[in-house]
Amino acid sequence: MAAPSCHFHFTVHKVSRHVITRPFISCSMQPSQSNIKVVINGAAKEIGRAAVIAVTRARGMEVAGAVDSHFVGEDIGKLCDMEEPLEIPIINDLTMVLGSISQSKETGVVVDFTDHSTVYDNVKQATAFGMRSVVYVPLIKPDTVGALSAFCDKASMGCLIAPTLSIGSILLQQAAITASFHYNNVEIVESRANPIDFPSMDAVQISKNLSNLGQIYNREDISTDVAARGQVLGEDGVRVHSMVLPGLPSSTTVYFSGPGEVYSIKHDITDVQSLMPGLLLAIRKVIRLKPLIHVLVIMAESSVWLGEILVSSQTSFFGFCMEPNILE
Repeated sequence: MAAPSCHFHFTVHKVSRHVITRPFISCSMQPSQSNIKVVINGAAKEIGRAAVIAVTRARGMEVAGAVDSHFVGEDIGKLCDMEEPLEIPIINDLTMVLGSISQSKETGVVVDFTDHSTVYDNVKQATAFGMRSVVYVPLIKPDTVGALSAFCDKASMGCLIAPTLSIGSILLQQAAITASFHYNNVEIVESRANPIDFPSMDAVQISKNLSNLGQIYNREDISTDVAARGQVLGEDGVRVHSMVLPGLPSSTTVYFSGPGEVYSIKHDITDVQSLMPGLLLAIRKVIRLKPLIHVLVIMAESSVWLGEILVSSQTSFFGFCMEPNILE
């Protein structure tokens, strides 16, 4: 579809000693940039419904499909309590949705909120139809990430795997890295409303970030086997304590201590809406990835970066910046 592009110009005419300036407008027809077609896999989940609303409201993208094994046949707009139905039924067949989008030859992204046991096959299907993937699933295994990395290498197709979509979580990780250069004692305390496998992906990522700095923490207590002292993650003494407390928000606190002081960094998630700015940023980023780039969001390196993208197990990185008005 073409859209008019108009420009305002001035022409200068010289009549004897006088210079006359006359404005004119020229218009030309240029092809308009089409929206990113987004398929939400796991659309009936709380985070999936929030993603449908966020993508619908965002500029430059639109919901093109909703996949889930629950509420099959229902309009995803109605399920999300939107003012008007989207006329997009929930379908329990990812291949059917991908096939209809691929025929239109438009740019497409599959957002995967399903399960770590199915995500590999889901990404393979999306890649077969020429679509990139943004993966945010709990408890994804390193072996699965490695397999996806190898597959994306072979297919020359990008896939963004996000341990977190929370910008606040990324900023907490950045602050923890900065603090680790000044303190030798550090412990992580986290709480979740529902029992899940602990430690969480956030705690694991924080400990990895701190361990990669080459420091040894909690030297006076590094070898204790007392269960109440929490689990040591890695070989550098970072301990994590996980609590299940219904009624509390999803919370992560990193405690540092030094002689005569305690420094703590805390991040709470009270609503799944907090993940939507990061999701929209990931969707916009993944379509711009160069071939052979398969990614893992790691951590922030400056206050305006959502994360770093690790290329397989190599040491080269690809950063992306926070964009203003990300929800528009």
